[in-house]
Amino acid sequence: MIPFAKETFGRLSPSCVIVIIMPLVRMLAVCLLVCCMQNSALAQVIEFESGGLIYQTLTRNGLTVMFAQLPTHIREYSVVQVAVSNGSPKPYILKLDDFTWVRADGSVMRPAIPRDVVQEFLEKAGRTEVVRLVSAYEQALYGIKNLRSTSGYEQRRLSALAEVSSAKLKAAAAASAIAFVPSKLAPGESTDGALFLVTNNKPLGSGKLSVLTNGLLFQFNLTDEQPKASGKSDAH
Repeated sequence: MIPFAKETFGRLSPSCVIVIIMPLVRMLAVCLLVCCMQNSALAQVIEFESGGLIYQTLTRNGLTVMFAQLPTHIREYSVVQVAVSNGSPKPYILKLDDFTWVRADGSVMRPAIPRDVVQEFLEKAGRTEVVRLVSAYEQALYGIKNLRSTSGYEQRRLSALAEVSSAKLKAAAAASAIAFVPSKLAPGESTDGALFLVTNNKPLGSGKLSVLTNGLLFQFNLTDEQPKASGKSDAH
């Protein structure tokens, strides 16, 4: 305590000191609350239409997460497309465990492990199913004008296709390239991928996609009344 304050408060009774200090504490609390509200207001979920899908996007500390539910199912999975761009001056590490789907009833579901999904595609899914999934994903991905992934689906697809020859394996390789994989994004880099959520061939329904990565929390709400895309893109 500075000498002046020590001398001044030393002459006062404890009750008087409390009376003097409490308004200052309240004022500080209000200032902190206003700062938090301002920071929250700066990080709002933005919704836009692209490639016939409704996307939601949110940026925190330069890291942008974007997602949309694909209008297709394969086997027992609902598919969610996710894209992440690092516009910050530091690297970010992304893992599959960063993503959770919280149902309307509060139950939590994590995305299926990519290797398990691919193995099921190889064993059970018909080539037509896989081609339909790949087509839906590519149509959505290439419809986003300003997304140019540096380590996303396109790079993984080219690498996977170079290693296989048969038509069935090529289809499975393309499907495996869709799956979201752990990534380290340097400043300026971006990635994309699909999350496979087990819904037993039922609609994903209402819920919340939660992404907790590098101490940052991103949350997106999805409802059964989600607006239908008209096919006209408003993304810039």
